[in-house]
Amino acid sequence: MSQASTEGESDPAEAAVALRDVRRVYDLGEPVAALDGVTLTVPHGAYTAVMGPSGSGKSTLLNLLGCLDSPTEGAVWVDGREVSALSGRERTAIRGTDIGFVFQTFNLMPRLTALENVALPLVFRGDGRRERRERARELLERVGLAERVEHLPNELSGGQRQRVAIARALVADPALVLADEPTGNLDSETGAAIMDLFEDLHDAGNTVVLVTHERPLAERADTVVHLLDGRVERVEVLDG
Repeated sequence: MSQASTEGESDPAEAAVALRDVRRVYDLGEPVAALDGVTLTVPHGAYTAVMGPSGSGKSTLLNLLGCLDSPTEGAVWVDGREVSALSGRERTAIRGTDIGFVFQTFNLMPRLTALENVALPLVFRGDGRRERRERARELLERVGLAERVEHLPNELSGGQRQRVAIARALVADPALVLADEPTGNLDSETGAAIMDLFEDLHDAGNTVVLVTHERPLAERADTVVHLLDGRVERVEVLDG
């Protein structure tokens, strides 16, 4: 079983994502280290949860893994490529091809159908219309929404909208799926169904990193990374 670790000896270019001695300092009137010397390796095919109190660095870690931010010090690799020193345009390109995001607030385009929302990343990639629609339809079927492809977001339940968001995250066949509190706006039953879907994605070979503050959700993963004050407090390997 592939599991996240804080061991720095393995080749980061062989991992799904890796951080080496990463610090991210923000100037909030005075320097504040949101991450302070984090080393972490997430192998291909791993299912990793990230937990920690508010202010522990969870969002900063996710932003670095997702190429939404760059470290102040240290290095970050995504799917074998060091992304730490890339330009904003280069990081944007990697986000479009190698990373799928699932957010708590869905972030769907309200005037686009489910099919069009899922196909949107392929527009930016330059795929043809027929290819985009076929791929989007395939992903919506995969997440159980074959009968909702032409519905607008306001015609879907919260759980269905999150399924659309998951399909959109997967449409470009990313190396990494990042999920930020993906059940935070859902009732417990719907949230459990979404977490079942993440397990299915992992079982199919996807690498998943999930940020959550809920222990029962974290226990769905193989490994839990505990953050505290910008550092990795411990890495907990769960019995499968």
